[in-house]
Amino acid sequence: MEALPEEFWQGVEQFNQQEYYTCHDTLEALWMEAVAPDKQFYQGILQVAVGLYHLGNQNWRGAVVLMGEGINRLAPYQPDYGGIDIALFLEQVGQLLRSLQQIGPDRVMLVLAHLGYGTSVQAAPEPEMLLEPLVLPRLTLLSEAAG
Repeated sequence: MEALPEEFWQGVEQFNQQEYYTCHDTLEALWMEAVAPDKQFYQGILQVAVGLYHLGNQNWRGAVVLMGEGINRLAPYQPDYGGIDIALFLEQVGQLLRSLQQIGPDRVMLVLAHLGYGTSVQAAPEPEMLLEPLVLPRLTLLSEAAG
């Protein structure tokens, strides 16, 4: 496997800084030129990034659909790919997706509050309303996961 290009690592940093739209732009340029197996890998991360962007805009359906597609696309890359802990990433995305599916579109603001999105969101959901603890997914380097 060849090393992933510098632009990919820029996209990882943007993703982890919650700059999902910018991450999408960065990785889309790579994805359009990529060949297998990197092409599907980039697309999976792109889909999760766009899903999180939709979540931030309270677009429950867009978030659920794109996170689900991203999970499916990235599943073959487990446990890790290109130095990224894919298993951990998919666990985090899966927990968020399951909670969104459980809570439904009418209460997406509760998930946003729990995650700390925005300053206008005041009320966090009751713990029993969510299936499991939530965190914003991060692209974790294998070296970070081990340490």
